[in-house]
Amino acid sequence: MLAISRTGSVGTAARELRISQPSASQRLARLERTCEVRLFERDTRGARPTVAGAELAQRAEHILGHLDEVYAATRAAAGGPRLVVGTFASLAPILFPVLDASLAELDIEQQVDHGHFLVEKVAEGTMDAAFIAIADQMALPRGTVTRPVGRDELVLFVPPGVALPGRGKQPLKDRQIPFSTYDRGAEEIRARLIAFGARARHGVTLGTTVAMARRSSHLALVPRSALSGELRPGEQLVPAPFRYRLTLSLVTSPTPPARLTRLLPHLRKTINLSRPS
Repeated sequence: MLAISRTGSVGTAARELRISQPSASQRLARLERTCEVRLFERDTRGARPTVAGAELAQRAEHILGHLDEVYAATRAAAGGPRLVVGTFASLAPILFPVLDASLAELDIEQQVDHGHFLVEKVAEGTMDAAFIAIADQMALPRGTVTRPVGRDELVLFVPPGVALPGRGKQPLKDRQIPFSTYDRGAEEIRARLIAFGARARHGVTLGTTVAMARRSSHLALVPRSALSGELRPGEQLVPAPFRYRLTLSLVTSPTPPARLTRLLPHLRKTINLSRPS
């Protein structure tokens, strides 16, 4: 089915799989009977997935990807102590260097994905731990537990020569403010920036947002941890005009990796998080 979706043709998919076209058509027909829906629209121009077919193809690709990870994990298990740790793109360049330096005796496989996918991998047993910021904004699957690593807060990043926020009810009036967060609060933050007079511009990652501010000489609103240990000469962080807290959490199985949990206080201090309340 994935071959048909990728090639747009039953015949081409059959040749790729080294089976006959009638055999490929029969396999597809059996799959459609099992699903009780039509998966492809077929005509002289080829085969195009229906909405149901596209959904099944996406889920099948996700499952097969996990299967590849299982095989890789099985092969790597013979090589010594190993941890599979995942996080989201914005935190990866902050988190993984700390883990690499502090757990040098382990082979740490680094993975980056969206938070809900990472949690699914932990639940499936293909990932040992996931650092995410949406644990308190989602329903965790069975077989997973969460513990807060630390609290973060939004601050204003000020490049050299850039004026600080003004006073009054709209301290950011008419100022372009790139912003980024690592939880699900982007729209709330945008609305609050606009209420303070800003022209809010969303950055896709924390690093992108800081780079936007540096290049264009603007203030930027980011979590404090985004610039942990990376302020350049003349740069500074000042309080945001409103309070917004984030929580970084560790999601594991009910029996978490002991080496990793012992490292949490050091990790919290290194990336400039406060103790969870």
